[in-house]
Amino acid sequence: MLDAEDSCPARDGYAMPAEWAAHVRTWMCWPCRTQAWGGAEALLRAKQAFARVARAVSTFEPVTMAVRPDQAAEVELACAGKVEIFKVLLDDSWARDTGPTFLVGPQNARAGVAWRFNAWGNTYHPYTEDEALAARILDEAGVKIYPAPLVCEGGAIHVDGEGTLMTTEQCLLNANRNPGLSRQQVEERLALFTGARRILWLGEGFCDEETDGHVDNIACFAAPCRAVVGIPASRSHPDYQPAMEAVRRLGAARDAQGRSIEVVEIVQPRRERLDWRGRRLAASYVNFYLPNGGVVMPSFDDRNDEAARGVIAACFPGRDLLQIDALDIVEGGGGIHCITQQEPA
Repeated sequence: MLDAEDSCPARDGYAMPAEWAAHVRTWMCWPCRTQAWGGAEALLRAKQAFARVARAVSTFEPVTMAVRPDQAAEVELACAGKVEIFKVLLDDSWARDTGPTFLVGPQNARAGVAWRFNAWGNTYHPYTEDEALAARILDEAGVKIYPAPLVCEGGAIHVDGEGTLMTTEQCLLNANRNPGLSRQQVEERLALFTGARRILWLGEGFCDEETDGHVDNIACFAAPCRAVVGIPASRSHPDYQPAMEAVRRLGAARDAQGRSIEVVEIVQPRRERLDWRGRRLAASYVNFYLPNGGVVMPSFDDRNDEAARGVIAACFPGRDLLQIDALDIVEGGGGIHCITQQEPA
């Protein structure tokens, strides 16, 4: 619980910047939990895909890869020496969720939030090392650590850098995350630890069982007053109505500055695939990353890949865009945004 005099980011003048703000570097984690991919062969393909993303991001900014000490040599080889190695104990490989949320404060001072972490609602065990990872990264980065009294993953939130944060009811109001906390209490904690002044809630009903509806697979800000929402290619897709409800909510909302929000729709992959568990593969073009001066976005060997590229390119004019096959990443339950975490300048 927080008392009125307790130190926290918002009270100390810190806030979470937009992803398109300048970065010092990108943090990633090397894949290591075979269970997430269903077998050793799929894990190997995931490592190759992570390495492709790391090499792509490294063309724009430095990349630091968190890796189990016994796998450091493997990373050096796979990434062609283009990443810095941070040897640390890991349980899993989703830097967006287990890493910290970085903040910027007075005189450009930096800090970071270490959210409480319970492995996406106690889905995987063990997770003690991942629970400690955010604080270890912040210590390595040499910035102030704010432990947050809220279970939250980085993929559950997205900000415009001007006081507006979006998330989903399905995730942060889920009983497997924060039982006993009301919507208002969750909002207060988000506001105090990200500097957000307005919380935009998207709804429920998304079929992503792995993360319980992380917003970074559904919608994101592309600029102040502009949000991108992924729309299933088929009206029969179970996510179609929840996605259209997200469009409705964002279109009716106002940001922290009182401005209306332009909604850009991007049609998701046409082909519906199943993952190794037999569940719908959560392939989303919204799950892209913004390194300095660039966009690294997914492709899925799908007829809609090129159209999606055009939509994202129009949202970020002047940025170099790299599209990378992400199917082997998504098999594990996340995408390109899920495996990256920006450290702001």
